[in-house]
Amino acid sequence: MIRHRLAAACACAAALTLAVLAVSSEALADEHSTIKLPGDHPRYAFEAEPHLIVGYGDPFFPNGLPGGGFRGTFHIANGFIKNINDSVGIGVGIDFATNGHLVVPVVLQWNFWLSNHWSVFGEPGLAVGGGGPNPTVGPALFLGGRYHFNDTVALTLRVGFPEIGIGVSFLL
Repeated sequence: MIRHRLAAACACAAALTLAVLAVSSEALADEHSTIKLPGDHPRYAFEAEPHLIVGYGDPFFPNGLPGGGFRGTFHIANGFIKNINDSVGIGVGIDFATNGHLVVPVVLQWNFWLSNHWSVFGEPGLAVGGGGPNPTVGPALFLGGRYHFNDTVALTLRVGFPEIGIGVSFLL
C-alpha cells in the first residue's frame, strides 16, 4: 500500500517537473551555466517556503497522506567548495498530514547553483514527530531542485524521506 502511494507521489512529482520544463523551454535556450562562478547566485539571508506534501515514511507519516507545511532556511555560508557556485543553509520546518501527524525536520541544506534559473540541493538531517503523545526522532534525507522565476521567487520540488513536497520559495 505504501509502495503504491509512493510510486503515485513520485509519478506526480515527475509530471510536475516535466510541466515546469515544458513551460520554461524558452528560458532554457537563454540559460548560461553558473556552476563554475562561485557566489554568482541571488543574495539572500532567509528562504521562506510554504509547500504541499505527501508523507509516506513510517513512523512519521503512515498511509501516504497529503498535507502541507512551511520550511525556513537560514543562509549561513557561500559553500564548502571554493571553485564552484554552492551555498549552505540550516533549514527548519513544520509539516502536517491530514490525519493529524506532525513532523519537524531540521536539515543542513547544500545548494548548487547551476544556471540563472536552476539550482539543486541535498538536505541531510533529523526529523522529530509522529502522531502520538511520544514523538519519534529519526533521519531525514531530501534531494531537491528549484526553478527560479527571478532572484526572489522559485518553484521548489523536494523528494526524500519522510515526504515528497512541492512549494514556492521566497529568497529574502
